[in-house]
Amino acid sequence: MTKLSVNINKIAVIRNSRGGGVPSVVAAAAACEKFGAQGITVHPRPDERHIRYADVRELAGVVTTEFNIEGNPVESFVELVLEVRPTQVTLVPDPPGALTSNAGWDTLRHAEFLREVTARFHEAGVRVSVFVDPVVEMVRGAFEVGADRVELYTEGYASGFSAGREAAIAPYVAAAEEARRLGLGLNAGHDLSLENLRFFAEAIPWLDEVSIGHALISDALYLGLETTIRKYLDCLR
Repeated sequence: MTKLSVNINKIAVIRNSRGGGVPSVVAAAAACEKFGAQGITVHPRPDERHIRYADVRELAGVVTTEFNIEGNPVESFVELVLEVRPTQVTLVPDPPGALTSNAGWDTLRHAEFLREVTARFHEAGVRVSVFVDPVVEMVRGAFEVGADRVELYTEGYASGFSAGREAAIAPYVAAAEEARRLGLGLNAGHDLSLENLRFFAEAIPWLDEVSIGHALISDALYLGLETTIRKYLDCLR
């Protein structure tokens, strides 16, 4: 079964909007695990507008499932990951002022940099996933720099789903098949939801993991966190 990793950044957004410690990201992570999530994802940005570096350190001692830290591997991020040593680090090329991730790596253009940072994480025993667009060449480039997995950037699939899901999934299947051929693990994330997740997982049954935050936390406002996680897990079974 494809694992569900819950991105808890939005919990931190609510907390930060008021100050203080409510809602608690640690309590949220524990609840997600209790309700069946098989992983917790955080994306600390340098401006700490949601998850803070201190949150990452605290979560590292609490998360009992897979802990996935994603972000742009600037030096402060690299040092944080090497200190915490999560299960997985996901390399995302978002610039400091980006509202959210909006593109995958050009793994050919940035091959030397990605190879160097991947080697640093491997020395610390951390699995490395590289965030890529659904392009066969970019998947192949991730393999060549030594990545263990790729995470397919699924915004294009999500935005095209209602107009034609077969057309929307096609480039993702091609990229996923290349990852499987190369022996790369396969993750996916961005704008996956209860509307489009099941079809994605059925079309790519060898998918290892999805990371979902915005849609899942939004659904939880109406359905409750436990019911929401159960519904997402049902989409993956």
